[in-house]
Amino acid sequence: MLEKPVSSAVLERLPTYLNYLRSLPTEVVNISSASIARALSLGEVLVRKDLAAICDIGKPKVGYSVTDLICVIEKYLGYNRTDTAVIVGAGKLGRALLDYDGFSGYGMNLIAAFDVDPQSQGTAYSGKPVMPLSRLAAFCRENDIRIGILTVPVEQAQEVCDLMIDCGIRAIMNFAPVHLVTRKDVLIKNENIAISLALLAKRYSEQVAEETML
Repeated sequence: MLEKPVSSAVLERLPTYLNYLRSLPTEVVNISSASIARALSLGEVLVRKDLAAICDIGKPKVGYSVTDLICVIEKYLGYNRTDTAVIVGAGKLGRALLDYDGFSGYGMNLIAAFDVDPQSQGTAYSGKPVMPLSRLAAFCRENDIRIGILTVPVEQAQEVCDLMIDCGIRAIMNFAPVHLVTRKDVLIKNENIAISLALLAKRYSEQVAEETML
């Protein structure tokens, strides 16, 4: 049975619901959409619609079984399977991501990094090696890698992106602050820390201004 597709906005909120549900004490057996909404400062109707889009396990006056809802969201997001991925670019950000052990809780296993810098090659972070970029194609083929994280300087990003695609990678999380041109069958998720921080600062200044006017 095919899963019902949901919008990107819903897909981005599902991990937030999952994180909250996982944080609940074990004695919390059932939970309502209203309780989830209050805890996450979201609209109750929004939460109810999001959950209804992926399951129908909610019961009137009872809500959702926390355990069952966790399982449903994990299954929908694919966290119950493990995908392997690699990082291209073993600078400070790349090494930090390679060393981070939290990805496994979301069905993702980063197994290696690649870099052109000889000084970075041969080192290991959490037991994961940094290898020459020339090894990327063979490694992706041997390990059936389809997901990659791009953490290289802007001026190298497009060239390295093209190389990753040539190596069989079809989904790329891009940390380089540049627009990448790819084929239609390649998924790109852009992550710009500087922009996110600037937006956060902007929202904070607006909040301060509103509080000052009250």
